[in-house]
Amino acid sequence: MEAAPKLLDRVRERIRAKHYSLRTERAYLDWIRRFILFNDKAHPADMSAPEVERFLTHLAVDGRVAAPTQNQALAAILFLYRDVLELDLPWIGNVVRARMPVRVPVVLSRAEVQRLLDELEGELHLIAQVLYGSGLRLMEALRLRVKDLDFEYSQIVVRDGKGRKDRVTITKRVGPHTLRHCFATHLLERGYDIRTVQELMGHADVRTTQIYTHVMKKGAAAVKSPLD
Repeated sequence: MEAAPKLLDRVRERIRAKHYSLRTERAYLDWIRRFILFNDKAHPADMSAPEVERFLTHLAVDGRVAAPTQNQALAAILFLYRDVLELDLPWIGNVVRARMPVRVPVVLSRAEVQRLLDELEGELHLIAQVLYGSGLRLMEALRLRVKDLDFEYSQIVVRDGKGRKDRVTITKRVGPHTLRHCFATHLLERGYDIRTVQELMGHADVRTTQIYTHVMKKGAAAVKSPLD
């Protein structure tokens, strides 16, 4: 049983070599531990696709996890095999997939956003203004440095955002991420091109941006003809 700690140390070292976030490191290590324990503490090098498929199916059927959770578990296991053990898994196809919930994001009206901002003070007020004014994710806003602010062009440079990409920007249950949703929705309501909003939000797929069209306060009647 001495192999497990050594293996996890190797996983940790490889994750840090790739500069993954601490949150990702903790999640990957937890999923790898659970995968090993589920298979009676067998070493992953002695297992293959059937064991992985059984574990992922167990998460969906018995654990009733959401699709993103199952996908994260798969990503952790694939990282273990490809980047640590340097083994290629056969095609993993016999997995019961967790259902992907379809949720419409919570979006406040402009008046509600203003009331929310009026209730905040100090640093919280500044952070909320940045989230709503630029569409940044919460952690992206918290990691901002002075050199990331371009006052001449009135823009913010997001360094190493989600997907390790840099980019340039500009009673309801409400959280910090709600202001990001409001940013995208209000830009679309004002007639900005969806591709422009996609780039500002840092979305890899335009379909992620399109979800905001479901909560816009505009219908077909509000669309102006090019002739007009």
